[in-house]
Amino acid sequence: MASAASSDRERADRTRAPRVVADETKPSFKTTELLTMLGIVAAILIAAASADNFDAPRAWTLVAVVASAYMISRGLAKSGSRHVELDD
Repeated sequence: MASAASSDRERADRTRAPRVVADETKPSFKTTELLTMLGIVAAILIAAASADNFDAPRAWTLVAVVASAYMISRGLAKSGSRHVELDD
């Protein structure tokens, strides 16, 4: 009896459509948030290098804040949302 049930299950598994594998979200390098963060970091460091009243500790603190905000936003984006990669 157990072999009949297992063979029915195997037959149903073969006829069922393949499952779609879904990632949580898009990879970070495919998002505009990464490019935006890199642009902001570059702007902060350029401003610190060229302005007299914008010192290095303040610039690196701002860079750390921007990077932390980016990491938090990616964590929130990954929590609960699904992304399915479609073949074109």
